[in-house]
Amino acid sequence: MHSGLISLILFLRNNIRAAALIRGAFSCPGRTCKEGFFMSVLDQLNGSGIYLICGSIVLFIAVVCVVFLVRAWRAGKALGMDTVRMKRAVTSSATFSLLPSVGILLGVLALSGSLGIPWPWLRLSVIGALHYETQVASAAAEQVGITLSPEVMTTQAFATIALLMSICIMWGMILATLFNKRYLKRLRGRDPENKAGGGFGDLAMVAMFIGMVSAYIGSYLGDFASKEGLFTFSGSWTPLLVAAVAALAMAGFTWLAEKKHWDWLDNFSVAGSMLLGMLSAVLVSR
Repeated sequence: MHSGLISLILFLRNNIRAAALIRGAFSCPGRTCKEGFFMSVLDQLNGSGIYLICGSIVLFIAVVCVVFLVRAWRAGKALGMDTVRMKRAVTSSATFSLLPSVGILLGVLALSGSLGIPWPWLRLSVIGALHYETQVASAAAEQVGITLSPEVMTTQAFATIALLMSICIMWGMILATLFNKRYLKRLRGRDPENKAGGGFGDLAMVAMFIGMVSAYIGSYLGDFASKEGLFTFSGSWTPLLVAAVAALAMAGFTWLAEKKHWDWLDNFSVAGSMLLGMLSAVLVSR
């Protein structure tokens, strides 16, 4: 799947560049021409051809999901499971999938302004994760010397960002294919009751996310403290406010889920924290 995506990216890069250069050659000169070039890149990224290609992949994945759903239903009936309980499980699963998907939709909207709608839609529909896609896209944009903004997006930058987003995440599938069977055997051989605090994998994931969050907050603090000069404290404090509001919201959701036993909040905590953080940014920017 990902080898096809990489070929698709290279194909789109060449065709988008050619179309943009042709349109730019017949546009007005100067700044208007430059703006027309940038707009043509975003227009091409939102073109019907890319919608068709990305939509076909998403449709294929959706068909696979339906096939597995039908097979699981038939297997449940073959095992003699109660049909009413099976229907209740399907309904509850579908219901609890709606609000968490709002966070995914926010990620698509956030990336669509600079990468177009089809590519973020494909990445977050098939195998992507919200925190991963936005982080890698931002990091790749910084490495090519731009930000995730339509005014500065180029075909070379899009190709680099899209390639990095695809190549980095494919290792999860490769490593799972090669080592997952062996890893599952090791897990089955352990006694979970005698295992306190989780294994190395749990600790590694927690450490990784703490490091990632600390790096982002550190960059926000650095921009606020010294962006206009060493310790001038004249930078924007909006990212720090958003991080604080989102963290407090997540802490509140976690407290309600663990102390008040509102377990259903676990499915909505990420989306709710994102929405409250974005709302705080909107309020202070007015």
